[in-house]
Amino acid sequence: MLKSRTRWVVKETDQLKAEELAVALNIAPLTASLLVNRGIDTVEDARYFLFEENQSFHDPYLLKDMDKLVDRVKQAIEHQEPILIFGDYDADGVSSTTVMMRVLVDLGANVDFYIPNRFTEGYGPNEPAFRHAAENGVKLIITVDTGISALHEADVAKELGLDLIITDHHEPGPKLPNAYAIIHPKLEDSVYPFRDLAGVGVAFKVAHALYGFVPEELLEIASIGTIADLVSLTGENRLIAKKGIQQMKRTENLGLKALLSMTKTELPSISEETVGFVIGPRINAAGRLGSADPAVQLLLTNDRDEAMMLAEEIDGLNKERQTLVASIAEEAIAEVENHYPIKDNHVLVIGKEGWNPGVIGIVASRLVEKFYRPTIVLSFDKEKGLAKGSARSIQGFDLFKNLSTCRDILPHFGGHPMAAGMTLNLEDVDTLRQRLNALGVEQLTESDLIPVTQVDLEVSLGEINLDSIAEMGQLAPYGVDNPKPKVLIKETQISSMRKIGANQNHLKVTLTNEGTSLDGIGFGLGPLHEEISPISALSAIGELSINEWNNMRKPQIFLQDLAVHSWQLFDIRGLRRHDKLAEMIPIEDTKWILFDHGNEAMFQRYGLGNLLKVENEEAATQTEIKHKNIVLLDLPPSMEVLEKLVSGKQPARIYVHFHKENSDFFSTMPTREHFKWYYAFLAKRGSFDLKRHGEELAKYRGWTKETVEFMSQVFFDLEFVKIDNGFISLEKNVPKRDLSESKTYQKKQATFTLENELLYSSFEQLKSWFDQVIQGSVQNEEAISTWI
Repeated sequence: MLKSRTRWVVKETDQLKAEELAVALNIAPLTASLLVNRGIDTVEDARYFLFEENQSFHDPYLLKDMDKLVDRVKQAIEHQEPILIFGDYDADGVSSTTVMMRVLVDLGANVDFYIPNRFTEGYGPNEPAFRHAAENGVKLIITVDTGISALHEADVAKELGLDLIITDHHEPGPKLPNAYAIIHPKLEDSVYPFRDLAGVGVAFKVAHALYGFVPEELLEIASIGTIADLVSLTGENRLIAKKGIQQMKRTENLGLKALLSMTKTELPSISEETVGFVIGPRINAAGRLGSADPAVQLLLTNDRDEAMMLAEEIDGLNKERQTLVASIAEEAIAEVENHYPIKDNHVLVIGKEGWNPGVIGIVASRLVEKFYRPTIVLSFDKEKGLAKGSARSIQGFDLFKNLSTCRDILPHFGGHPMAAGMTLNLEDVDTLRQRLNALGVEQLTESDLIPVTQVDLEVSLGEINLDSIAEMGQLAPYGVDNPKPKVLIKETQISSMRKIGANQNHLKVTLTNEGTSLDGIGFGLGPLHEEISPISALSAIGELSINEWNNMRKPQIFLQDLAVHSWQLFDIRGLRRHDKLAEMIPIEDTKWILFDHGNEAMFQRYGLGNLLKVENEEAATQTEIKHKNIVLLDLPPSMEVLEKLVSGKQPARIYVHFHKENSDFFSTMPTREHFKWYYAFLAKRGSFDLKRHGEELAKYRGWTKETVEFMSQVFFDLEFVKIDNGFISLEKNVPKRDLSESKTYQKKQATFTLENELLYSSFEQLKSWFDQVIQGSVQNEEAISTWI
């Protein structure tokens, strides 16, 4: 067996609905099944999802207070009142600020932006910033991607005579700020058709309302925050992302072009992965390590030289961020393992002085990947007595809901079910850990704490081809609630398998079934090479793609996890270096079986752990091997002992080594003609000196000396001869007896047969015999007869 690293949850397809979609839309069954499994199961919904020409943006005025915002902004523009856009320092906040700046500048507003410093001000609106804005003559503040929790700051704005308009998408609390207007799709009384807009999505709706038409040129910026902020890529978000990516492929934005050039990204190749893994992290890096202003300036600049300079600065910050994350993640993992082991913690809450608060959200994500626990990572400021943190969650644990029960010790927090940020007093960290762990114990079962991989559907190799994979691409852009499809290929044969890469840490495998083959690449799966027997039926999950190389296009699968559900046989019969055994075979759940105690001292030298001696059928029957790996170090005394060891049991793996110091298999097994000639020779000679002339006789006949000695001992067992001090002579008047009555003959025959069946059989023959004995489907005699 090979256990998968995660629990595979494979969706079941309503075949009738899938067939209906396939026929009505003229799409492949594979694509139709994927749509149905994502809840897009009517022809109308599927057509809307796949074909963007049938899609349109919702009326922005369906958002509450939008009319108030438009009137107030137009008034400010008319009177040239100073307007301040108050943003956030992540990619969503930066792109939201950019969108709002672009539209207001275009409409002639007197506008500037302000993004608080993560380290000196923290998240969200703050009183000093508002007071500074008022002192500089600002009359209208518009927040983007922030503000829904700013109760105190809204009161300060009123006190200062500022009109505050909040545009946000984070979860609203039980009480809303006393602002001039709040534009938010999740308000309790909201009638807006789509609730999951990112902060930049809300800003885009404001731009739509202010212009009176859809500002298509802003979609490429809107797509950055929408994808990077990991909101649901369905509904209107999907439309923003899809159209934004298309526009980005022909972008004229100097900042984006400079950043893409810096990362050697070709415009036609841009996808949601470009935004998620190239653009987003670099824009985020500015606000994580310092001020986010350069990121906004990059997206707003009309100067080519400035764009290149800012792109270089931001790319450098991203490299610095990567180094910092790696260092803190290493410390955080040690903190968990040494002080908060996962066996005792359903929720991880860890912190340390000196951890950069700008990157702890990424570190929290790394810990969730490694330990699969809801995780809060905190940066301690002992001078101020505060802890500033970021949280990431797992399926089944709503972070925002659970943190809301701790409001009494969380003066500042906000976020979503899967991610949140917070500030609290250092003295309350232990209390927060205790409370969240108690909630975790209540809400998370043991199975909830095992990583889950959602698999879209099971496919056969025959369904995978260039056309079906290309058509699947219509489901892009992929993201939250519309992930890149993962498929299961179940119990297929392995045509070839090898480790690749400079460090041999990747796996390349070719799967085959009924004449169809598929190449697979598993990055980081190289170590599994030794855990998969080449004749096993392999199950794999992964993402299908098209491999284009040397003007050839072939389907392939990027392997993410592998499993073998039946027991596996590993053939190490030819291994000469016993010291390699411990390297090749996992120590955990392994039993090292020794049949001949005479080999014990030799194998003990190689650090194999406890050797389990099984010397007879009774010991074999009593040996428990269920779900264990067993290593058969040497030859059993008989096939019966081996059969008793495995019959009807359920081993995970069997490693056959079958060491034997000197094999009898290639020595001569005398035939009856050999014995007949030797008997006649002794009858003619009367007596014969084995010590002096045995070797000469062997050479004369083309035998070995051992053959002569063996036949002599067989005759002695049968009382045909007497042997006295090396002289052999026939006994007189001895009754006829069959050679098989000799114990020496029996032992030689048994050893010869045993080696033939175990040492020199083929891999497939040995696997077949074990299969039959383990399953108990046939009698031992029938099983042996099929392969000797």
